Formats: sequence, C-alpha cells, structure tokens
Amino acid sequence: MTPQRPLGADAIPSAAAGPGPVARMVEPSGTQLPPDPGLYAALDLGTNSCRMLIAQPLGSQFRVVDSFSKTVQLGVGLEASGRLSRASMGRTVQALRICQKKIEKHGVRRMRLVATEACRRARNAREFIRKVRRETGLSLEIIAPEEEARLAVISCAPLVSRRTEELLVVDIGGGSTELVWIDLSDVDPDQRSRAIMRLHQGFQAQGPGAARVVDWISVPLGVATLKEQFQDVADDAARFALMSWYFEEHLASFSPYNAQNPREGFQIIGTSGTVTTVAASFLGLRRYDRAKVDGLRMSSDQIDTVIRDYLALGPEGRRTDPRIGRDRHALIMSGAAILQALMRIWPTDRLSVADRGLREGLLYAQMCGDGVLTEDPLE
Repeated sequence: MTPQRPLGADAIPSAAAGPGPVARMVEPSGTQLPPDPGLYAALDLGTNSCRMLIAQPLGSQFRVVDSFSKTVQLGVGLEASGRLSRASMGRTVQALRICQKKIEKHGVRRMRLVATEACRRARNAREFIRKVRRETGLSLEIIAPEEEARLAVISCAPLVSRRTEELLVVDIGGGSTELVWIDLSDVDPDQRSRAIMRLHQGFQAQGPGAARVVDWISVPLGVATLKEQFQDVADDAARFALMSWYFEEHLASFSPYNAQNPREGFQIIGTSGTVTTVAASFLGLRRYDRAKVDGLRMSSDQIDTVIRDYLALGPEGRRTDPRIGRDRHALIMSGAAILQALMRIWPTDRLSVADRGLREGLLYAQMCGDGVLTEDPLE
C-alpha cells in the first residue's frame, strides 16, 4: 500500500517563533439567528463511522441544528477480501436511512455526502453507492485523499496560533491517516488562521503572503486498517509497538519526515476520535464534553502518560473504562500507536486537540462557496 502524495514537494525553511494556545468555538452561542438562512448538511462515511452534521450559517460561523454519529464498521474484512461485506453494507444503509430522515425533516437542500478510504479501496464500492441511492435516496460521493486532507485542514483553521510558522495537521481516520505540512512563515501573524481557511480553494500555490502546502500524504492506515494488520499478535504491548513502528515506516516518502525542523514556531493539530478520546482520558471525563476538549493543548508527556495507562488497563480494562467508551475501546490502541509515532517524530512537545474534521470542513467549504458567511469566517 503506497501512500498517496503530490509530486514536487520541497524542504521546509527555518522558523523563528513558538505557537501559543488559541481555541475558538465553531458554533458561537447566545447569538440571535438570522431569519431563515437555509440549512446545510455534511455527511462523512468512513471506514468505521457514519457521521453527519446539519448546520445553519450564522454570521462568520455556523450553528449545528442536528447531528448523527454511528459506528457502522463499513471496512470490516476489507483488508483481507478487498470488498465491502454484505453485513457491513447493511449496517451502513440502516444508519444512512436515519440520516436521510433527518435531512428530510429539516428540509435541507444544500448538502455534500462523502465517502472516504473504505469506498476508495473496495472493489464493490460502486455497487454499494448504487445500493445506498436505491434504498435511501442519498447520493454518496467518493472523494480523493487530497480533498479529504484539505477539508480536515480548513476545519482546524480557528485553532491555528498567530505564532505558528510551520503547521502539521493530522487526521487519523478509520481507514487512512492524512498529514498536511503547511508553511505560514510568509503570512502575517494576524492572517494565519484566515490563510488556512483559504485553502478550501485547493493546495496549489496561491502567491506571496499565502499559506504554502509544503507536502501532504495520505497513509492507507487508520485505526481500523492498522488494527487488522496486527490482530494475530496476542501480546498487547508487542502489538502496540509493532503498530507504531509499522505506521512510521509508511512516512518515509513524506518530505518533512527527513527534514531538520526547528521546535519553535511549529504547531501540530490532531483531529480524530483517537485524539479527542486521549484528551478526554487526560481530563478524566466520564461524560464527554466538547467544550473542554476542543482547543485543548496536551504535552507529549501527558499523551504518553495516557497511553501507558491504556496499556496497563489491558483489553478488558479498556473495554470497561468510561473515558474510552464501548464504541472505541477496540480501536483506541491502533489510534494511540499512530499518535505516539507522530509525537515521537516531529519537533514539538505540544499537540492541539481538534474536535472537528471532515464534516466541519465540508460545511465551511459549502458556505464559503455560496457566500453565506461574512467575509472573514474567523472573526
């Protein structure tokens, strides 16, 4: 499985200043809604989960009106067979029927409903897409890895510090992991978050003073696919170490992997269920609270402490730990192996936690394209 990346990536220039914490809400609260602005839907069908947001443009941001999230395990068995199983397709169609009912209930007319790695890889993906259309009326769109990476990046724009000169955005999915390295050194500090948002137009160079995508990569290993690779290893700790090593091996062609990058001025933002679960565990949250997790900055030592705690719990302890949850306990160690590899490789001792991702990116891109947000979506 060869990681997918663009040609012509170059090295990273040196940076000077250090990142600082910036956390802004995606949906501001307590704001008067404009009259009937219309609703937008964004659906992300991944290898493990089906997730949807329905939102209303609200000034420069958006307000979530309804949401849906369900573990469907669409990619179960895909690694071995190359096909989506009948059972996994059935579970997914059931979840999509609920999404369709929510879309119909709210009268949503503007939407993007996308599928990612599992459908990119499955030989019977087109058959599945037709089945979804026939049984739910929903038209799924299989998006390319570059677009998936781009949408994850723009969703994280509000968390970019004005002191960040080099940025790594990591999106750990069920079937793949996207990494995007961005040079912000030529961007005015007050414009850096805005420059990230403008990447919704594409990763191509946009001239002086713009955010420059130095390199990006889509590694065909996520929490579900990496777990499947090593499910025959009985020892819990050995399996974790092998997964972390194996993931790192797939980063060799990512140009920043071999670059000498300064610690100061560098920020890494992680967006995924793995990252938010680790953050919730660090905070000791028995009931998940997005307001406490989104925008949190964790040190590498704090992340390592949580991962060591997971290993000490063992599979049964993780299954019953309320901080992890029954939907995620089977996949948390493969996600943690990816996260630990990333924190080991790159020159930072801090990770910014983003409870946002592809769905938020889809909403921002649609609303910006329609001009229904105010000029600056970060004010």
